[in-house]
Amino acid sequence: MVFYFHDILYNGQNFANATSAIVGAPAWGNRTILADLNHFGNLVVFDDPITLDNNLYSTPVGRAQGFYMYTQKNTFSSWLSFSFMFNSTEYQGSLNFAGIDPLLNKTRDISVVGGTGDFFMARGIATLSTDSYEGDVYFRLRTDVKLYECWKLVN
Repeated sequence: MVFYFHDILYNGQNFANATSAIVGAPAWGNRTILADLNHFGNLVVFDDPITLDNNLYSTPVGRAQGFYMYTQKNTFSSWLSFSFMFNSTEYQGSLNFAGIDPLLNKTRDISVVGGTGDFFMARGIATLSTDSYEGDVYFRLRTDVKLYECWKLVN
């Protein structure tokens, strides 16, 4: 399964379109721009649309909700924890993800650690790749989900 999620960081002027915001920053940083070259110490929460293609304006199949923290001082890297909350005719329920995201790598693997609905007790790997990046304001992640365990509940 391949999904795209689209993140638009609040920059102090784009409140109507923003889907994420810096909610914690080091004392020497601020909450509308990223703190330094590697953004170390910033905590960002997000509620991003999920689409089946890379078009931001395609009909969303759900939302990616969670947070990421920039966790390394010497390179561009973050730690992610988020859920895909599906609400479409094709998918119902959620998938939960967690892991380190070394952003400079072309592809990165994070863990699928659970799920609900159609994805009850899901386990697997999600391969992330940055599909688009526009400065500090917008990025799009391609998420290729491979489930190795998933239970379908039947009533």
